[in-house]
Amino acid sequence: MGGGRWRSILPRAIPVVLALLLATPQAEARTVYRCVRDGTVSLSTAPEPGSKCEAREIDDNAVQTPNLWGAMGVFSGTLYEREQDGRRVYGTRKLPGSRVYLRFTAVTPPGEPAHAGLGRVGAPQLAPFAREFKAAAKATGVEDAWLRAIAHAESGFDAGAVSPKGAQGVMQLMPEVAAELGVADPFDAAQSIRAGARHLRDLLRRYRADRTLALAAYSAGIGAVQRHGGVPPYPETQAYIAKVQALHARYREAMGYREERPAQ
Repeated sequence: MGGGRWRSILPRAIPVVLALLLATPQAEARTVYRCVRDGTVSLSTAPEPGSKCEAREIDDNAVQTPNLWGAMGVFSGTLYEREQDGRRVYGTRKLPGSRVYLRFTAVTPPGEPAHAGLGRVGAPQLAPFAREFKAAAKATGVEDAWLRAIAHAESGFDAGAVSPKGAQGVMQLMPEVAAELGVADPFDAAQSIRAGARHLRDLLRRYRADRTLALAAYSAGIGAVQRHGGVPPYPETQAYIAKVQALHARYREAMGYREERPAQ
């Protein structure tokens, strides 16, 4: 397979993800590994030695290719080819024995989005319900900073909050969603945070770890995402996603997380 053909495919969606998918032809679903090492992120067709890798399955029939990078803006990178355990592997981190396969440019959401409708983001608040957020993150595997960013945007950490549409509690769950998650008291902060974490985890699984789609569904509902084949064209939903992404970056910094960046 020549490099020219790959380059002709790159302008679509998230270029390097498509390149990685095409590395294993004739499959209904592809497994791509998102690997993190020393605060840098790479994508690979096999787990990388020395990195912490998570397997992400990509459905060939998905309407929208998921963003496995995260919010990193526009950046240029390299897809490398190497031999690992007797087979050919493609990845975006330069490892011993790697050969340059192609160069690419990826377009992802910005780390600090700013546009009309974003509204006041505000400073991180680490004190409210610290124990509850930590427990929910540990139980579900959803990063604490994401849960806090959603609570900040949704309710301002107000356990008694009720939205005009009827969403309730710290995590602003709709009554039907709360009931499905076994919430007895939606205004009990621990129950709301625990259920909100489970709900976000389920959405991340549904959308193959695409955080943007998960946030869209958290805000507008799964049905709206399905009807529109991606993020709904609602200004309030798009502003919500941008706000939570901005808050997530601020909470990561406040909590001492190292900012992720693409591997070279």
